[in-house]
Amino acid sequence: MRERTRLEESINAYLRLEAALNDNIELIEMGEAEGDEGIVSEAEAALKAAREEARQAEIETLLAGEADSNDCYVEVHSGAGGTESQDWASMLLRMYTRWAERKGYKVELMERHDGEEAGIKSATIMVKGHNGFGWMKTESGVHRLVRISPYDSNARRHTSFSSVWVYPVVDETIDIDIAESECRIDTYRASGAGGQHINTTDSAVRITHVPTGIVVSCQNERSQHKNKATAWNMLRARLYEAELEKREAQANAEAATKSEIGWGHQIRSYVLQPYQMVKDLRTGVVSPSPADVLDGDLDDFMAAALAARVKGGVEAVEDID
Repeated sequence: MRERTRLEESINAYLRLEAALNDNIELIEMGEAEGDEGIVSEAEAALKAAREEARQAEIETLLAGEADSNDCYVEVHSGAGGTESQDWASMLLRMYTRWAERKGYKVELMERHDGEEAGIKSATIMVKGHNGFGWMKTESGVHRLVRISPYDSNARRHTSFSSVWVYPVVDETIDIDIAESECRIDTYRASGAGGQHINTTDSAVRITHVPTGIVVSCQNERSQHKNKATAWNMLRARLYEAELEKREAQANAEAATKSEIGWGHQIRSYVLQPYQMVKDLRTGVVSPSPADVLDGDLDDFMAAALAARVKGGVEAVEDID
């Protein structure tokens, strides 16, 4: 039923655009014949709106990967640099939360490790919504911030790094077998807000998959049993994401991005001083308004990276524009 609904929406969107195109062309011809500039202007404005809707629909067609329609987990980790990079990590976490809210997606905090003075050392959220993973998957990588540090009494410019990792939530239709003998399970006290119980009970759970070295953790529930169940789901998702990338690498070596995600492989730079600019280093897309980007205005960056990834180059981005 979900697949049927998706296909019906796609077909109806096409029919709606086709009708809008034909109707407004007729209105323009009629307005020109009658010398009514008001009708012409109104029809031209409607065509521009239809063109933007068509552009969004074309981008949506790029979200055809095996898990693109799934919800996703988003991990944010601060890099070296202490408080400065931890503050940057918290800014990224807020940026993705705001982006998801703009999309009408739901966001659930899975785990969070606060920094000693400010910001976060790491955090994981779940983004729930149709095509959540499809949109977010191109955000995996290292993000670089340049600004005058609010934590430096000499007001010097600092460069900070944080990494983002996105992987799909595995639904019930996907079977992932994990041998418990290959996993190590640790429990610990959760950190952050939550009252007396969360700080005095070993309710948080960390699972390490020894063969791959993948580590997941969850602390969003007071129940250790619930956190363990969620952590198992997260581990299944991580292993599934690793398999998806292995297949992608075999199909197209240029599209394999997992090996490129590491320090020294920045995908985007955010400059707040001495000038204002956000630039995606993969596609060349630039925004002169970092404040808007950090408030969740990411669609242009995501669409360009998705087009380049799916169609195989920056030329594909120009085609969409």
